[in-house]
Amino acid sequence: QVQLVESGGGLVQAGGSLRLSCAASGRLFRINDMGWYRQAPGKQRELVATITSGDIANYVDSAKGRFTISRDNAKNTVSLQMNSLKPEDTAVYYCKASVRSWSWSSRLDDYWGQGTQVTVSS
Repeated sequence: QVQLVESGGGLVQAGGSLRLSCAASGRLFRINDMGWYRQAPGKQRELVATITSGDIANYVDSAKGRFTISRDNAKNTVSLQMNSLKPEDTAVYYCKASVRSWSWSSRLDDYWGQGTQVTVSS
């Protein structure tokens, strides 16, 4: 019903930059919060940044000052600009969206993208 497709991952040297993008499609009456999460090998998935429909952003401490989350409500997209990347940022990055699919229902469902690999070499 709702699909999230991420792009923009890759291999970068420490100190470099990458920009991740995520596009939502399908039954999208309204998208509430959107966000980026990451999961490193052997670790639990963790929140990186979220953004509300009103553009209020929240970041994990390790991302503050280096990462910037943004969204385009008209295009149903969310992006994550990552600067000053560190080897510890290496992980699979996942996009998440909280979606209201129908005008007649206030129900919100969470959807995840398939993930995109970010590798930062030292």
